[in-house]
Amino acid sequence: MMWAQEAKPGRRWVGRLPFQGDLLESLEAFAAAKGVDAGWVNVIGAVKKAVIGFYDQKKKQYDHLEFNQELEIVSCVGNVSIRQGRPAAHLHITLGDSRGHLYGGHLVRGTVVFAGEFYLQELLGLQLQRGFDQETGLPLWEKHIGST
Repeated sequence: MMWAQEAKPGRRWVGRLPFQGDLLESLEAFAAAKGVDAGWVNVIGAVKKAVIGFYDQKKKQYDHLEFNQELEIVSCVGNVSIRQGRPAAHLHITLGDSRGHLYGGHLVRGTVVFAGEFYLQELLGLQLQRGFDQETGLPLWEKHIGST
C-alpha cells in the first residue's frame, strides 16, 4: 500500500566529511548530534575503499561487494530516518574507478572517506521510523497516524 507524509524544509547543512572516517557512520553521527530525525542527504567526493550491498529479493538478504581501491563518488543520495531509536542513514552510492567503470549499490559500513562533502536537508513534520517489513524482509518506513 502506498502512503505519504507532507514534509516541510528545516535546517540545512553543507559540510566536509572526516579524512579516513567511515562514510555512513560519520553522517549518522552528524545527524544524531544535530537532532535530525528526518532528512535528505547528498554526498560527493572520493573513497579509499568501499563496501556496497545488493539486496537479493529471493533470499531476502544483502550480498556485499568490497572494493579495496581508490574510487570517486559519482553520486550518493538517500535519507535519514529513525531506526531502533536513533537517526539512521539509508544511502545508495555510485562509484567510479580510474577507467570510468561504475559500481553502485546500497552504502554499507566500511566505506572509508578520502575526501567528501555533504548536503543534509532536515525535513520537519514527519514521523519516519524504520521497522521490519515482513513482505520484503527490509527495514522500511512504517505508516504512522496522521500520514496520508
